[in-house]
Amino acid sequence: MTRLGQRWKTLLGTYRWALLVVAVGALLMALPTGSGRSAGEGAAEVSAGTAEDFNLEGFEQRLAEALSRVDGAGETRVVLTLDGGARSVLARDSQTESDGRGSSTVVTVGRGSGNQSVVPVQTLTPSFRGALVVCPGGGDPLVQLRLSQAVAALTGLGSDRISICQGTN
Repeated sequence: MTRLGQRWKTLLGTYRWALLVVAVGALLMALPTGSGRSAGEGAAEVSAGTAEDFNLEGFEQRLAEALSRVDGAGETRVVLTLDGGARSVLARDSQTESDGRGSSTVVTVGRGSGNQSVVPVQTLTPSFRGALVVCPGGGDPLVQLRLSQAVAALTGLGSDRISICQGTN
């Protein structure tokens, strides 16, 4: 081996972990990360009034059907409350001038005949505030635990925001 080859071999042996960290860092920096805009500078949240809104009644019905299948629960009724409504994040065009001033406008698309509509980037469903579950087996602590865990898993609510009550058929 030449003197230069031996020197490289010695350097690679001595700094192999540092070189590995640098290589992994370069690889991670090369991966795509999205649009490069933060939520504050490239998007705006507004209330959505479209047919794509979250269907609370449908979700309650599906949840009640699933909970009715829990051993000992019986026929279940579910009432959910929401924090706010569904929102859409809209596309925005941001421009910054050389003196630091900037402007931002919502992106719209022409639909013909002078009609314009906004460009939604993402639709955010509302978060849940609380849940009430009423079922014949609601008085049994084991059934209450199972139902509470199921509701928490499907809604993201904590057990302090879920009430399980015994009811009649």
